[in-house]
Amino acid sequence: MFRKVKKRHSSSSSQSSEISTKSKSVDSSLGGLSRSSTVASLDSDSNKSSAGNSASETCAEFRVKYVGSIENLEFAMSKTLQEPLDLINYIDAAQQDGELPFVPGDEEMVLGVSKYGIKVASVDQCDVLHRHPLYLIVRMLCYDDGLGAGKNLLALKTTDTKQEECSIWVYQCSSSEQAQSICKVLSTSFDCALSSDKS
Repeated sequence: MFRKVKKRHSSSSSQSSEISTKSKSVDSSLGGLSRSSTVASLDSDSNKSSAGNSASETCAEFRVKYVGSIENLEFAMSKTLQEPLDLINYIDAAQQDGELPFVPGDEEMVLGVSKYGIKVASVDQCDVLHRHPLYLIVRMLCYDDGLGAGKNLLALKTTDTKQEECSIWVYQCSSSEQAQSICKVLSTSFDCALSSDKS
């Protein structure tokens, strides 16, 4: 059974993660959009740590499609996107305004998760498209895209090394199970990194 996400308390000295899934109605203020979604959220600066994980290294690959990104937002904006539904509604608004497409391109990509973070590459692994170091990932969540095809979006919020800007990256997963698996593997990666730091 998944834990319920508690309000976050940021800590610069320690990083841990927890995962939560819950069904709720996601209401967008634009266009009267209302949809029932399962939100899987990963908090990278929660004070709670997932106990009992003995894996020394996590590495997994997933086939996803890239929807788009909103980059170089002022870090103050990040503070208004603390809760999962705030981030979902922000992405919805960006799609309505044309800043993000509603559907991704046809090209599949390989999203790899390891103890170092996330790497997004072409299927043949020749081109690395995005790198998201573990310590710069602020939040990851997945939710139904609301278009009725059973696809899930994976949203990733990152910051820069000076914490002056934040960016939002959106990928489409083939199913809610795949999206939640990515969140779980990333959660395990955080736990492994913490274990390495303590040893």
